[in-house]
This record gives sequence, structure tokens and C-alpha cells, in this order.
Amino acid sequence: MSEQHLLSVQDLHTSFFTDAGEVQAVNGVSFNLDPGEILGIVGESGSGKSVSAYSIMRILADTGRVVGGKILFKGEDLSTWSETQMRSFRGKNCSIIFQDPMTSLNPVFTIGNQMKEAVVLHTDKRGAIADDRVVELLELVGINEPKKRVKQYPFELSGGMRQRVMIAMALACEPDILIADEPTTALDVTIQAQILELIQSLQKKMGMAVILVTHDLGVIADMCDNIVVMYGGRICERGTAHEIFYNPRHEYTKGLLRSIPNVNNMKKKLVPISGTPINMLNLPKGCAFCARCDAAMKICLSTPPEELSINENHRAACWMNVKELYETEEAAQ
Repeated sequence: MSEQHLLSVQDLHTSFFTDAGEVQAVNGVSFNLDPGEILGIVGESGSGKSVSAYSIMRILADTGRVVGGKILFKGEDLSTWSETQMRSFRGKNCSIIFQDPMTSLNPVFTIGNQMKEAVVLHTDKRGAIADDRVVELLELVGINEPKKRVKQYPFELSGGMRQRVMIAMALACEPDILIADEPTTALDVTIQAQILELIQSLQKKMGMAVILVTHDLGVIADMCDNIVVMYGGRICERGTAHEIFYNPRHEYTKGLLRSIPNVNNMKKKLVPISGTPINMLNLPKGCAFCARCDAAMKICLSTPPEELSINENHRAACWMNVKELYETEEAAQ
């Protein structure tokens, strides 16, 4: 692994300034992404995973602002880049697939018109060459009869086909990084699997790095090299996919895994995480998850846990690990 990462997010803080107060949507998030890596960012709604992705591309809502930290792309800090530089970065270096293709595509323009705009904007292809590139991209993402599809409008395509169009647009410039923000949320289960397989095969074919944002750990079980679990705007656990699934060390991660059906034991009752997500306007002093945690201790209420190294491929921010470490040391003595 190279010393300089393709993307390095360092102590990122992103807030939304509303009439009700400051919403600290992302609160000290750090992670790295290397070429060819698939990184999963997992968490329920409001955990800060999508805002982290939008902060990288600087496409936050008007009320949102990155208030601290660095985002380094090939060693260069994106926060120092002008809007002109960022426009070039979006598409050429980093592209995003949004979760609902119907709201991302303009209903009054044909698929071909919208895709050609992306090709012309970010590449040197024009006219008939740009038209050919659009057809080529549609073939790449497995859309049948691409020459016919370019003349159709979004409402004439199924949800799965619209998402394939969004993927084709994102790949128009063969970016270094592809961010997929809940790419399967609006799709049924069988189409979900097809879209994820498509992203995985395109990643291998093109060698790009992928950030897959999702609320469903089950969706990314076989896809990701590394997984970051977020809750309340913070990272609570990170590690390889194998470590997260087979050796979870944060109570929130364990809760997420307990809520996934087990194909080997379909009679096993699913256990939902109790309570509701925290109010981001009024973050607790201690661990963000403690109000919903069955194993919470007194210290969890007052002091946020630091990330503790479980092994070289696994870190978790949970006081239970510190307690276990002390108990192990005492037993050894």
C-alpha cells in the first residue's frame, strides 16, 4: 500500500446552520481510500454517512459547511481549490451515484440528451463522437438496445434501468473515485443484486476506487474490502469486512448485525435496535449510542470513547473494549 492515499479524509467536521441551531452532522471523521479499494460506509439515517460523501465533492446544501478538517486528494487539500477546480474534480476525478435516479434525471430531457451533456462537459468529445460515447456507456452498464434508449425519457425506463443510466453518466470520464450513495434503496431485491454486481464488475474492469454508502450491512457483505460504521456523526468502528462481520466490537455494529436475516437460520428472531436516533441538535456528552445501548456504563454518559486498536485491521470506539482490556490484564496478574 502506498504512503500517499488516493483520498484521505482527516478530522472532518461538517455542520448545517439552521434556525433551530447548528446541526453537527459530521463530527471528526477520518478515513483513507486507496486505488482499487471498495470502502463501505454504513449507518442508519442521520448518522452522517451521506454528508461525509457530499463534503468530499462539496455539494452540500446552502446551509451546510465544512467547518474543520482536511480532505486530501492525491495529497492536495480540496478545501483550497476554487469552484472551477472543483467542477473539474467532479466527474473527471470523482463521480457520484445518488439513491433515487428519478429525482436525479430531468424528466423533460431524453436520456441521450442528459448523458451527452455530461460527456461534453467533462471530456473533449463533441458531436457524433459524443453520441457514440453515450451508446458505448449504455452498453457498458448492460442496457439493452442502447440506440433506442437514448431517445427515451426517464419515465419510460424501469427503476433499475434508470439507475444503470446514472452509473453510466458517473463513468463518463472514467473517474478515480466512484461514490455510490444508497444506490439500491429505491429498487426491489433482485434488481439491487444486479446493480451491486454491476458496480463491482465495473470497479474491477476500470480499476477505480469505490465508496459505497448504505444503511444495510447485508448489502455490502461480499463487496467491500474495508467498512466504516458511523453513528451520530462519528465513526464507531472500522475494519476489514471479515473483522466487522465476524468480530464486531461496538454495540451498535452488533445491533446492526442482529437485525439482518441469517440464511443459515431463518427461524432465528431478528432483534431491532431499541429507541430512536439521537437529536443532532443536542448531542450527548459521552457516547452517542449510549441511550440505546443495553451494555451502557456510567462512563458512557459523560465521556466519548477513543478509538481502540483491536488488531492491525480493526479499530472500535467503545468503552466495553476498554473494560474487557482491564479485565484481561487483571486476570493475567
